Amino acid sequence: MKDTRTARTLGRRGRRRRRVRAALAVLAAVVVVAAGLGGLVVWQNTYELREEPVVIRQAGRTLHGVLALPVRGKGPFPLVVFVHGDGPVDATHDTFYRPMWEAFARSGYASLSWNKPGVGGAPGDWLDQSMDDRAAEAADAIAWARGRPDVDGARIGLWGASQAGWVLPGIAAQDRRIRFVIAVSPAVNWHRQGRYNLLAELRRDGASDEEVATALRRRETGLELLGRGASYEEYVHALGDPDGMTAARWRFVTKNHTADASADLPALRGIPVLLVLAGHDVNVDTAETEAAYRRLLPGPALRVAHYPDATHALVRRALEDSSPRLTLTALCAPRALFAEGFLADQARFLTTVETEGARP
Repeated sequence: MKDTRTARTLGRRGRRRRRVRAALAVLAAVVVVAAGLGGLVVWQNTYELREEPVVIRQAGRTLHGVLALPVRGKGPFPLVVFVHGDGPVDATHDTFYRPMWEAFARSGYASLSWNKPGVGGAPGDWLDQSMDDRAAEAADAIAWARGRPDVDGARIGLWGASQAGWVLPGIAAQDRRIRFVIAVSPAVNWHRQGRYNLLAELRRDGASDEEVATALRRRETGLELLGRGASYEEYVHALGDPDGMTAARWRFVTKNHTADASADLPALRGIPVLLVLAGHDVNVDTAETEAAYRRLLPGPALRVAHYPDATHALVRRALEDSSPRLTLTALCAPRALFAEGFLADQARFLTTVETEGARP
């Protein structure tokens, strides 16, 4: 009996050891997979460029930025100056810019970007800025860059997205040495863009006719308040629920709601312009934008690139429609976030700039 009990005990111990070994094997496999995924994430988020944190002090202004340089060489390099869209954007746009910086660096270009005021410890508040303020800020950054021995001051151009559509032409109007412009999903008229965005989002969300009519009435009330310079308190009193409109945001809109790029767009005539448009843009009326650019920038210097499967940010629509896929791609394959051809087409545009003369 004792031998039988001993055998059973040993059998149970053997099974427990086998289960422990199996559990350890599974754990080891998980660790290996996790390490592999971690290595993949690190590798995919390592870029072929040199990043230098910079503090730009120019004309009494202080900007906290990043200068991204090609891996090899001392320059002087041609430079792409990044102009952000709306919102509290830091210099890398939460790393979103880095695949573009890498593509530009491989083409021999440096890139310069900076935190918006109030973002990442930078002084100021971006919500206090007008579009003219933003253009002046960029002009200061360009003047600073022209003082660096590793930057070719005669070959500096602009990259800007969305709200930057109201800033890029203003920079070019001030600085006749701007060499090229890449305009990604740029807006033209603040009021028309706002109406388009409102209706596009309502359609996307399946709003009823009554909901659409109510939203348009609220919008008209808001425009009337803006037109007479009403205070934020008047806005809340008239519309009730502010629906995300803070006092600071109302101040920003009050400063900028009359923005229209049409007046300054002719300043881009005679230099290479790449206009990038997405097929699923609910923020900007791309048809209106293209018509305005073609009308105001006639001639071969304007190129228009369409990406039918892209959203406003030039991200592939299938990814933006799925938060898990978007997050996984951003972590494991950030270069694959963008619409097919977007990175390569911009780099190709920069190579053509090198063969063309400066603006007259």
